[in-house]
Amino acid sequence: MKIKDIMLKELMILPLESGSKAETINEMTARLYEQGIIDDLELFREGILNRESQASTGIGEGIAMPHAKNTAVKRPAVVFAKSETGVNYDSLDGQPAYLFFMIAAPDNANDVHLQVLASLSRLLLNPDLIAALKQATTAEEVEALFEAAERAKDAEESADTVEVVANSERPFVVAVTACPTGIAHTYMAEDALKKKAAEMGVDIKVETNGSDGTKNRLTAADIERASAVIAAVGKKVEMNRFKGKRVLERPVADGINKAEELITKAVNQEAPIFHGDSNDTAVEEEYEKTSEFSSLYKDLMNGISHMLPFVVGGGILLAISFLFENWFGNESALFLSFNQTGAAAFQFLIPILAGYIAYSIADRPGLLPGMAGGFMAVQSNAGFLGGLIAGFLAGYVMNWVKRSFSTLPKALAGLKTILLFPVFGLLVTGLVMYYFVGPVFATINNAMLDFLAGLGTGNAVLLGAVLGGMMAIDMGGPFNKAAYAFSIGIFTDTGDGRWMAAVMAGGMIPPIAIALATFLFQNKFNEVERQSGLSNLIMGLSFITEGAIPFAAADPLRVIGSSIVGSAIAGGLTQYWNTSIPAPHGGIFVIGLADNALLFLVALAIGAAVSAVLLGILRKPVAEEDASLKV
Repeated sequence: MKIKDIMLKELMILPLESGSKAETINEMTARLYEQGIIDDLELFREGILNRESQASTGIGEGIAMPHAKNTAVKRPAVVFAKSETGVNYDSLDGQPAYLFFMIAAPDNANDVHLQVLASLSRLLLNPDLIAALKQATTAEEVEALFEAAERAKDAEESADTVEVVANSERPFVVAVTACPTGIAHTYMAEDALKKKAAEMGVDIKVETNGSDGTKNRLTAADIERASAVIAAVGKKVEMNRFKGKRVLERPVADGINKAEELITKAVNQEAPIFHGDSNDTAVEEEYEKTSEFSSLYKDLMNGISHMLPFVVGGGILLAISFLFENWFGNESALFLSFNQTGAAAFQFLIPILAGYIAYSIADRPGLLPGMAGGFMAVQSNAGFLGGLIAGFLAGYVMNWVKRSFSTLPKALAGLKTILLFPVFGLLVTGLVMYYFVGPVFATINNAMLDFLAGLGTGNAVLLGAVLGGMMAIDMGGPFNKAAYAFSIGIFTDTGDGRWMAAVMAGGMIPPIAIALATFLFQNKFNEVERQSGLSNLIMGLSFITEGAIPFAAADPLRVIGSSIVGSAIAGGLTQYWNTSIPAPHGGIFVIGLADNALLFLVALAIGAAVSAVLLGILRKPVAEEDASLKV
């Protein structure tokens, strides 16, 4: 894809009639709407204005690049407009703007589109191109100028991939660039710094944090060798890796307009020493030694954060549906509508978890194989542990696929994201899930069922403890489902609800215990986790174990370990006190149907208290935990 494919002649405005910044934005967004590029004028305009409120996109030298990326955009496009008299655009140099490039990027823009937009941004640093554009009078002239500039840029691209020689005696600095949308300024700052460094005889390596992910990532060796770090950023980037180095933190616009000043200060080490996060009390290790764990944690958190709304929303609706079932019956419209809506959300838990883990590892190309792998984990009864495997598998497979096709000719680059990446990433991930992950977890399931059947009823307390503990091992996975299947099978065949009491208590304990722990040990949980306490309590009382999954996935040893202990105790106590629940689901809402209901509640309370206290003791305070995870 070339720049001319997104900067269409019918979108060009020559001359621009507007005389103010607001009028200019309105005129250019109207052109996008008229040509069918956007389908919601106000939504896109709001995106443009939100970006302007963070910092003016009038970058100076007579150029302004307003841009937005949102769902109003149907396909990527650029409006070029030229003002004969100039517009006061609040440019960073205080001068009027004459050339305008309004970039419209879809919310799901793929790598090809983003690369083209980045290329356009870089070309606008060429003073010869800018001078020629100011003289152009027709759309055809503008198109011809960019075609020529793009050809010249392609001829120089090989130089950009050459790594800096480690033994070079020239000054060496590193930089990281990032702007709020990651479309334009990120790459303009990169190019400006590289060009100015070449003119000054300084070696530089620039990491970009754009919409297409982190590129040219700085290594520990790069950071160690550099005299200083330039952080030209307009959004949060990973900074603790620079602890102990001299760091110049500036707006991304300074990377474009003040590149020489930044490089000079970096070479002369005229920058303060960066001390990192004030909460970070851990001794900083070399980046390469800690980055693998931090990366895994970041990828895991990305999956969990996207899954959490499905857990909370679906779980609360399911809980309400059980209440309606108890009041009005399982044929009532209220029960069916709430239950099916909540269940629909729950169908996406594992695919979303896996998909966004893969997305974090491999950027947007990882989303498809990740979600498909997560769905296959559900279909094969692999549970959320299988979903975790699917997410990491898909992410690393997609990175391998991307590397495998990295040497394709530039003419075939457009095929990678629309054909090669999705087909081969999905194929490899699917085959591994189908032939390995699924069968392995199916074997585990069958083994667990055989074990339970062989244990018999000679020791009901022991069996109740085993069933209760199994409900907490993987919280919806094969162990959980094996215990539930065993109990529901006996209940369906014989009407004996003793084992249903054991598994229901065991399944209710993890989320209830987590909710209790967030209240009793508030310093051990961050704000988001504490806010999730109420929803976990509701889901736990409703026998929805999955409410604990985000906590278990983030801190598996402590959360799962403490949950197993409490669930096993509760499961055993239900059998010691001969409790029985003749219902396959419902939690607190079906207690009225139970035999020895009060003793069931006592068993539940004891198990939840044990798990909550154990979890509170095992977890570190938030500040210490955060410090151990930072790099």
